[in-house]
Amino acid sequence: MYSQKDIIKLFLVFILCLYFASNPLGISSNLDKVPMHPYFIFKDLVTIFVFLLVLSIIVTEYPNLMGHSDNYIKANPMSTPASIVPEWYLLPFYAILRSIPNKLLGVIAMFAALFIFLIMPIADTSRIRGNQFRPLSKFFFWVQIVVFIMLLWIGSQHPVEPFVTIGQVSTALYFAWFIIFVPIIGIIENSLFDVALHKN
Repeated sequence: MYSQKDIIKLFLVFILCLYFASNPLGISSNLDKVPMHPYFIFKDLVTIFVFLLVLSIIVTEYPNLMGHSDNYIKANPMSTPASIVPEWYLLPFYAILRSIPNKLLGVIAMFAALFIFLIMPIADTSRIRGNQFRPLSKFFFWVQIVVFIMLLWIGSQHPVEPFVTIGQVSTALYFAWFIIFVPIIGIIENSLFDVALHKN
C-alpha cells in the first residue's frame, strides 16, 4: 500500500503539472497560455466557497428541500408507495431506466448513460479542444444541458403520458449527442476552419 508521504508526493506532482501546463483556451500555441496561479486558483476557490455556502444553507435551513414526502412513510414490504422516486441526483438515470420498456435494456441504458462519457475522446473529432471558439458546439452543449434537466424532471413524474413519451425522446437525444452530434459538429467545424485558412 502507499504511505501518506507517497500520496502527498503524488499530489504535489499533480499540482506542479497543473501549474506548468495550463491551457484553458484549448489551442496548441504557447503564446496564449494562461498561468494557473493566481488566475485559476482563485477562480476555483470562489467556486468552492459559493458551493459550500449554498450547501450549508440547504443543509441547515431547508433539509427537506430536495427530499420526497413519501420517504417518511414507514417501510411496508406488502405495499410500495405510488410516487416513490430516488434521490434527486439519480432522477435522470431513473428516467432513462423507465423510458425503455424492456427491463434488461433499461438497466443497460442506465449504466451506458454514465459510461458513454468514456467515448468522448474518440467521438470529439474537432481539432480545437474546449468550446470557447466553437459556437456550434457551444450551442449543442447547452441543448444537452436542457435535455439532462428534462430527464431530471421526468424522473420525478409518474410514468404516464405525456411524461413517458417526453422521457423516451429525451433519452434518445441524450445518447444522440454523444454518438451523432459531437462527431458531426467536429467534422463541420474542422471543414469551416480549413475553408477559412484557405481563404486567408
